[in-house]
Amino acid sequence: MAKMTKTRGRGRGKVKDKWKEKRWITVISPVEFASKPIAYIPITSDKHALNRKVETTMFDIYKKDPQQYTINLHFQIVNVSTNSASTILKGHEYSREYLRSLVRRGSSIVSLIHDYTTKDNYLLRIYFIAFSQGKLNSSKKHDIRLLAHNLFLEKAKSMTYSELSQAIVEEKIASELFNSTKKIKYLNKVAVRKTKLIKFPDDFQPTVAEPIEETAVEETAVEETAVEETAVEETAVEETAVEETAVEETAVEETAVEETAVDTANEDENPTL
Repeated sequence: MAKMTKTRGRGRGKVKDKWKEKRWITVISPVEFASKPIAYIPITSDKHALNRKVETTMFDIYKKDPQQYTINLHFQIVNVSTNSASTILKGHEYSREYLRSLVRRGSSIVSLIHDYTTKDNYLLRIYFIAFSQGKLNSSKKHDIRLLAHNLFLEKAKSMTYSELSQAIVEEKIASELFNSTKKIKYLNKVAVRKTKLIKFPDDFQPTVAEPIEETAVEETAVEETAVEETAVEETAVEETAVEETAVEETAVEETAVEETAVDTANEDENPTL
């Protein structure tokens, strides 16, 4: 009979904690968007962080008009330092809920999608949309598309990518188009609903990410913690005040019940004739 041989399984080594190998970096928006922190993300290496996309809203950057919540901004990481990363605007887009709210019964929609080359050789795809009050015939739709195309072409030839993207996101070009289309037909809304960066120029040089001082980051964290602790303390004080009020009301009710019981007992002892 053949002898049975015992096989020993390989011992399992220690499981590596991959999170310990990561480091956290602060993602900074481009100069045309105020160079503000927009995200705090973990990365394994600089190589894996490059070309990573980060999304935020326009309100999160400027914090001015709540209407800016409807504009989503897409940034792409182009350079990484020890604890920060620089970005470029990859494109923007209106939220679908906002665009749906602009649709009205009996109205017409005019759209245009075209690629334009900027002054510094960036290739940008622009998605134009317009909403009318009533029905538009094909001739007027064509005139509106042609007007929009000529304006985008003119702006792209005279502006750099950063200037053009900022003018589009801040709705300056849409406002100019709205005034121009009044000669053809009065429109409810004119907007560039979406943009997408298709191609970088051959001589593209990314913005160098400057390291952020840890002291500034720690001070910000301390301030946020202090604000949270203050809010917690105020909440605790309010809850304590509510509890004390409830206790006082309960004591008053119990006193009233006791007085009622005493009055009843006195009436039982001294009944009226």
